[in-house]
Amino acid sequence: MSENALRIPFFKSESFRKNYDDDDDDDENYLKSSFLEQQADSSFLHSVINMSGVLIGLGQLATPYAIQNGGWVSAFLLVGFGVLCAYTSYILAECLKYDLKSKNYFDIGYHAFGKKGRIIASTFIYLDIFMGLVSYTISLNDNLSTVFTGINLDVSWTSLSTTQFLTVIAVAIALPTLWLRDLSKISFLSTLGIILSLMIFITVGCTAVFGGVKANQTIPALQLENIPAVSGLYIFGFASHMVFPDIYKSMKDPSKFTKVSVVSFSLVTFLYTALGFMGAKLFGPAVSSQVTLSMPEHLIFTKFALWATVLTPMTKYAFELLPIASQIEHKLHPSLNSKARMFIRVAVGSLLLIFVLVLALTVPYFERVLSLTGSLVSTGVAIVFPCAFYIKIFWSELSKPILVLNFFFIGVGVFFGVLGTISSTKSLLRDFTN
Repeated sequence: MSENALRIPFFKSESFRKNYDDDDDDDENYLKSSFLEQQADSSFLHSVINMSGVLIGLGQLATPYAIQNGGWVSAFLLVGFGVLCAYTSYILAECLKYDLKSKNYFDIGYHAFGKKGRIIASTFIYLDIFMGLVSYTISLNDNLSTVFTGINLDVSWTSLSTTQFLTVIAVAIALPTLWLRDLSKISFLSTLGIILSLMIFITVGCTAVFGGVKANQTIPALQLENIPAVSGLYIFGFASHMVFPDIYKSMKDPSKFTKVSVVSFSLVTFLYTALGFMGAKLFGPAVSSQVTLSMPEHLIFTKFALWATVLTPMTKYAFELLPIASQIEHKLHPSLNSKARMFIRVAVGSLLLIFVLVLALTVPYFERVLSLTGSLVSTGVAIVFPCAFYIKIFWSELSKPILVLNFFFIGVGVFFGVLGTISSTKSLLRDFTN
């Protein structure tokens, strides 16, 4: 389906493109420097790989736990969030088309609501990135402890355990990926991330077929009291919207962005749902918040799954930090050369990653942090804000049914965000104090 066909029911007319103020010297210099710095050379396949790569991650690890605790009916919520987030990725692209000066998520917020919009969007994005990185690093630490069970290194010269020391080493190994800034080149990390995610999916399946674990556990129909926390786990798996503008701007043919979103979200939603049911049927009430930690330790499939889970966060750091890195470069003075810009960018990213590492080793409660991240910030970044930006920017061009639909989506995001935040915060405080 063509992009114009998709746009017909959404707008009353096509006469909505904006004229720009050529007298704005700062914006003009910013626009020119942005075009010089970023080449739009990513193909359709590259873009699908990039989007799928940023979506697939911790969400799949937690989905079996979420389906087991929320009930099989909650899978409809998982699929619903996938469809909704695919839609909000589309309307973000529409906002980018409306104002060609908008280069990223922050700019869309500014165009919609001025400086307040930029500040609010920036705050939520930074929180989402930060808390997401903490969750990735907690996962890295948890799985390393299983991979190296029984191995003790002499790290008496530090205050760290063997697992914590290995986690520090793993993060240090991932640091050089922060030097990469071209999405068409970073896509190899996305490709690796997708391969690792598929490996986790396959190894869980092999556990059922060849590992002697029968998929005969009962999944409850619905556990309503767990839905607030479960919704946070679900929404986290689809909330990578802060990177989508960069993917859009990197495409050779941006008109195919809608198809990229449909393909990527369809693949990821299918993977999450299939793995969720598979893990819940295999391990039942005993399923861990990270399905790889529930797999029998003696199986060779488990070794592959654990190593895939360990390596996955290391493929994510560059992509997760991309919005912050891009914003830093946009704020730097145009007179700075490329080496100076790169140094500042990498230095800030490295300091942030070190802080993330310290916090992850201090608060090792994976499912609580992940659920809180999804409920507190991901619902805003992936659902509430895109719909609000879209309504504000296209207010005079949208039909009443579409306005009502987007206001409804905002209500859905706020509802699940508030309930999930309250539930996951209580659980996190209870675990931390016990």
